[in-house]
Amino acid sequence: MFKQLTIITAVLLASIQINAQNLTNEEAAAAVQLNTITTAVPFLLIAPDTRGGALGDAGVATSPDGNSLHWNVAKLAFLGEMSGTRVKSERPDFGISLSYSPWLRSLVDDMSLAYLSVYKILNDKQAFTGALRFFDLGTITFTDINGSVIRDFKPIEFSFDVGFSQKLSEKLSGGFAGRYIHSNLTGGIGVNGAGSKAGRSAAADVSIFYTNPDLKIGGKDARLNVGMNVSNIGAKIAYTETADRDFLPANLRLGTALSLYLDEYNELTFTTDFNKLLVPTNGTYAQQDTQVYNIGDLVSGRDPDVGVAAGIFGSFNDAPGSVLLDENEEYYVVDGSRFREEMKEINISAGLEYVYANQFAFRTGFFHEDPTKGNRQFITLGAGVKFQVFSIDMSYLISTRNQNPLANTLRFGLNMNLSGGGSDS
Repeated sequence: MFKQLTIITAVLLASIQINAQNLTNEEAAAAVQLNTITTAVPFLLIAPDTRGGALGDAGVATSPDGNSLHWNVAKLAFLGEMSGTRVKSERPDFGISLSYSPWLRSLVDDMSLAYLSVYKILNDKQAFTGALRFFDLGTITFTDINGSVIRDFKPIEFSFDVGFSQKLSEKLSGGFAGRYIHSNLTGGIGVNGAGSKAGRSAAADVSIFYTNPDLKIGGKDARLNVGMNVSNIGAKIAYTETADRDFLPANLRLGTALSLYLDEYNELTFTTDFNKLLVPTNGTYAQQDTQVYNIGDLVSGRDPDVGVAAGIFGSFNDAPGSVLLDENEEYYVVDGSRFREEMKEINISAGLEYVYANQFAFRTGFFHEDPTKGNRQFITLGAGVKFQVFSIDMSYLISTRNQNPLANTLRFGLNMNLSGGGSDS
């Protein structure tokens, strides 16, 4: 199965570049035109914890921990059975995790993201969890059209989540989470002549998790996990009474994790996540009149002004592709470019975690987003140490391109896991 997953990953990566060598110079230039997907409250997609942050923002299929609610709430039901290496340890029953990250410090010095999560293992098949995410955007000075200061304001966004995980079999679990979202960006200050308000919405996550602990690779015990999480399914959000409502960052996360138990004390985990926003891609509109189109007509893609359900299901085939003018000054779509753009909308995360005796962890990873979809590309590093019921983690982000506002991002985490008796093998 691992070989099949590796082949699928390779094919997916290769398909992003498929037929690129056959494009003309003009078509190649069009293929790199920026067409990012924008949503409201993007802070909901930021990796809030140090472990996921150190693994290149991957975590949908890694072993469960106190921050599973963000990545895949379904895996939490297996927390008591997946404690890391083969060193015996007591089954955790209750836990608290707190993470903090200064944000965009290369641009400003007063933004931060804080995340508090708790979990309770109800029995050998069920678990409950909750989390509070708080995003402080720092201080913003509002001015009028003449540049006169109106007042200073501290925009904030937060979400409150609750989740439940249920084992469906010895190797499969499902999960559901609900989320309340509050986003106050203006403090009631008028925008374009209209009064503004805090945006509020509610959303849900649906996830599944599969684990197979009975594998053998090279004579070593191994475990394969597969996870999927569809998150932030909810009503659009608005900040004024007159403006259009914006999509929440509904997202599909699919990934695998393979753990190799080298001996009683040493474990290696390789993990890969694929992410795709389930919101409409902006279509391409005519910039000049032709025999077929007038200025402003939709040439390729779809109108993004649709409902939530239509936006989710349509997000898999609504990319406009590369649109050019032919020798007759008529618009056409480059063959295969719509599929290529759909593939570019898939972000790739991959990470490697080494754990020694369930006490020391070292992690690294990378994240790749296509240049036409935002161009976030970085390497991550991290480490953690456990002291009885407490563990401390940190991660660091290294940009692979110049002028990346995420460069040098630090995350800090503190976790507490209290055991309810029993031991894991």
